[in-house]
Amino acid sequence: MIDLKDLWRTYHVGDSDVHALRAVDLEIQAGDYLAVMGPSGSGKSTLLNILGCLDRPTSGAYVFEGREVGGLTDAERTLLRQRQIGFIFQFFHLLPRLTALGNVELPMLFAGVSRSERRRLAAAALDSVGLTERSHHRPDQLSGGQRQRVAIARAVVIKPQLLLADEPTGNLDRKAAREVMELLDGMNAAGQTIVLVTHDPEVGERARTAVRMDDGAIVERKVNSK
Repeated sequence: MIDLKDLWRTYHVGDSDVHALRAVDLEIQAGDYLAVMGPSGSGKSTLLNILGCLDRPTSGAYVFEGREVGGLTDAERTLLRQRQIGFIFQFFHLLPRLTALGNVELPMLFAGVSRSERRRLAAAALDSVGLTERSHHRPDQLSGGQRQRVAIARAVVIKPQLLLADEPTGNLDRKAAREVMELLDGMNAAGQTIVLVTHDPEVGERARTAVRMDDGAIVERKVNSK
């Protein structure tokens, strides 16, 4: 599904070059469940941003479903992001004035889906995360765990091939974190490809495979026993 070959991301800071990613080689198969771990500044978020087409590598290849992403136009990358990649963030990024249903509808609004179809699909996505009864509540009327479940529903409503999660439990208490991870576990068991960044060893152990990064490079890869 995804193949990264000798991937580098270099930033020019003053007179110096800072290598956020160094010679990253990584294959992700459809249906994989991958945790990316490592200390702050190790390159985890940079890698996730490149996978999500939010940033471009300086050199190397990023192949997604047989297409070299580096060769795509900005418009093609935007379409790839909108139609094939879902995002979950640590701080939810929900619009405060919209209900849960309205927030889940947003990706489809940008994709030009009709209003009636948006409502139907958003309601189904909220039901899949156990929030049907909260669909007309605004974010400030929801708990942290509920907000993250709304964010998950928003990420999966487009039925993405790839789901990217950046510290999805980092802003939750332990109980809510377990509920969110059980939800992601179930989605992966149903075939959803998931790549998540986490500092939490317990979260990392839930993934099928974990890679550890340091100084922009992947320094370890292991298969977890589940």
